[in-house]
Amino acid sequence: MKAVRLIKPGQPLEMQEIPIPQIGPSDVLIKVKAAGICHSDAHYRAGNSRVDPLPLTLGHEVAGVIENVGLNVKRFQAGDRVCVHYLATCGDCEYCSQGSEQFCTTGQMIGKYRDGGYAEYMAIPARSVFKLPDEIPFEQGAVMMCSSATSLHALNKARIRAGESVAIFGVGGLGISAVQLAQAFGASQVYAVDIKFSKLDFAKRLGAIPIDASTTDPVAEIKRLTNGRGVDVALELIGLPLTMKQALQSLAIKGRAMLVGITQQSFAVSPYHEVLNKEAEIIGVSDHLASEIPQLLDWARVGKLNLKEVITQTVPLDADGINHSLDRLEQFGDQVRVVITP
Repeated sequence: MKAVRLIKPGQPLEMQEIPIPQIGPSDVLIKVKAAGICHSDAHYRAGNSRVDPLPLTLGHEVAGVIENVGLNVKRFQAGDRVCVHYLATCGDCEYCSQGSEQFCTTGQMIGKYRDGGYAEYMAIPARSVFKLPDEIPFEQGAVMMCSSATSLHALNKARIRAGESVAIFGVGGLGISAVQLAQAFGASQVYAVDIKFSKLDFAKRLGAIPIDASTTDPVAEIKRLTNGRGVDVALELIGLPLTMKQALQSLAIKGRAMLVGITQQSFAVSPYHEVLNKEAEIIGVSDHLASEIPQLLDWARVGKLNLKEVITQTVPLDADGINHSLDRLEQFGDQVRVVITP
């Protein structure tokens, strides 16, 4: 089969011919119909985050059709439409038993530590697979498995309540989902912070209040719009020290800043003024949970989450097109989500 793979960090991905993966008794084989291109994949290609072993097929946002099932698999059969949770886990360790499988002691993230979805087929334990409702296209089902699921996990970790206000720093793939999910939770106001007009316009059309950080101080603007109070929840989805600090500074008393964006850089915190005096919280967000996916799928099925316009481009399973999309992500381009359709 064809697969687009990372051969060496810092170099373009390459197309390779590799065998169709074999499945074990508790696995399923999926014919990939859609695989999202995530900003994390750009980090992997650049060598900013370790990928092992190499060469390896990238892609952790996957939806497709069951091609074959292992002997012990009863929940699925060939022909089922499915989407894939990003982790292959043991299901038995301390963390899996607690429902925190992102810390599974033997867990492997697809597209990072085991072959992912930039391919014609992929194999995955059946416990990591969910049936995709007919109402949800494969392209949207794939994108939901990272950007939407991570945004949902961030809002769950934030303990968001109906009537609270939310600021979202970065309205790309994660941010557009976060706008809609915050509204589904009953947020009173959602402020969308970015420097790209197209993204701010999209967020505005979804009902968010846009704040152009290229022309104004977003912290001052949030304080102005909230009569000096600040917001209850801030999601930082970019991974820049500046926006992490701004997310923290934008909080109201007892506000919660959710750090989601990936960076290796640090940022300075004024403990008294920014945290202690407000009893504010800084909370790290590590990916998402399989237990959150059913709610996500149901909200998408009934239209509370609509990703049709989030997918700004589809590309074939082609190394040149995929590398070009990753280049644009590294440059923080205007596109929201690009999806591979093998």
